This record gives sequence, structure tokens and C-alpha cells, in this order.
Amino acid sequence: MCEIPKISEAEWEVMKIIWSKSSPCTANDIVDALIDVADWKPNTIKTLINRLVKKKALGYKEEGRLYLYYPLVSQAECIKSETKSFVKRVFGGALQPMLVSFLQEETLSPDEIEELRHIIEERKG
Repeated sequence: MCEIPKISEAEWEVMKIIWSKSSPCTANDIVDALIDVADWKPNTIKTLINRLVKKKALGYKEEGRLYLYYPLVSQAECIKSETKSFVKRVFGGALQPMLVSFLQEETLSPDEIEELRHIIEERKG
């Protein structure tokens, strides 16, 4: 597996739009999708797209005068990488203190608790 690029919070918003599409999209498609979500100007969004291309998170193909952008990394890969980075940075790489902190601070529904139990039982198994 190739190295997953570090993606900023703003760049995540662009990636979420692209991941949600089933086909490559233009910069204008991305601008249209984000213009109501974030208070960003079109040039800001295009700058984020260019950064993601430089980071090799996005690829593109030219069709005439259009650039069609597509993800080079999956959402699952990026989530996994960010999760590992967060646990390492905040909890020194120890997963157990992070889980304890989360469980003490968050309210979980009975279904969510049951799902966690099920995952733990599978891991024991």
C-alpha cells in the first residue's frame, strides 16, 4: 500500500465530495457542491484541489479543456491513516486510553453498545 498523504480539514471537505461521486468530476462540480456547505470562494476550492493533486490524493484526466478529478486514495485508507495518527499523537499510540476516554465522555445508545460488544467478542475469538 502506498503512503497515504496528510489531508487538512479543508481538503477533507473536497475529498468527501469526490468520494461521494461515482465518476470523475470537474472543478466546477466540486465548487457547486461546496459553495453552500463552506463559505469559500471558488478560487479557494480550486487551490484545495491543486494541493490534493500535488499530494497525490487526487488524480485527473484531461478531456478537451476540462480536467476531470478522481481519488487516488480511498476514504477507508484515509480514515485508517488519520485514526492511527490521532491515536499516536494524542494517546502515545495506546488505543485503550483513547477508548476509555471516548466511552466515558460519549453517550451511546443500547444498539451502539451492543455493536461494540459484538466487535470485541469477534476480536477475542
